[in-house]
Amino acid sequence: MKAAIHPAYNEIQVLCACGNKFSTRSTHKSDIHVEICSACHPFFTGKQKLMDTAGRVERFRRKYAKAEPAKAETAKK
Repeated sequence: MKAAIHPAYNEIQVLCACGNKFSTRSTHKSDIHVEICSACHPFFTGKQKLMDTAGRVERFRRKYAKAEPAKAETAKK
């Protein structure tokens, strides 16, 4: 390996929006802030958290709640 060509490998803190924090090593110089980590990600926890800030999920459910009864009636005929 050549000397003085590799970046510094610093120990940093990774801070999640859920409050979890852990330390790791990286070439990044300061702390890293993430929105989701292994402590709150649905794949790792087995629970799904639905973050609906714009009301899109509710609007989708209302839209297709009206369509379901209509489909059921046309299927009966």
